[in-house]
Amino acid sequence: MDLEIKFHSRISLYEQIAHQIWELINQGVLKPGDQLPTSRELARKLGVNFNTVARAYRVLDRSAIVSTQHGRGTFILETNPQKANQTGQTNAVEELARFYFRKSSYLGFKPEEIKTCFEKIYQEEMNP
Repeated sequence: MDLEIKFHSRISLYEQIAHQIWELINQGVLKPGDQLPTSRELARKLGVNFNTVARAYRVLDRSAIVSTQHGRGTFILETNPQKANQTGQTNAVEELARFYFRKSSYLGFKPEEIKTCFEKIYQEEMNP
């Protein structure tokens, strides 16, 4: 699993890690049942603190994207929306929106520009 961390980004390290794992799942690189590296192993590989990776895993766990089983590891869950609980879906959407908002802000876009863009995309997607 190859992740790229940008240490000078305004996006927190744990958010970068969680988002990239989420992207690997969406791309089919990581599949339901796959085991993620341990927090310590991934932290060592990325050159970050163990707690940073643990926090990313907690975010994914709360969003019902992975399941962390004490003593066994962290595993990718089935991504079928009917199986995900409502809280997990809401958390996942909120985390994703925060990620894109922060990234857009970091790139220099003003809040009103970001809002307009989100609204435009929403209208396009909901009224094809």
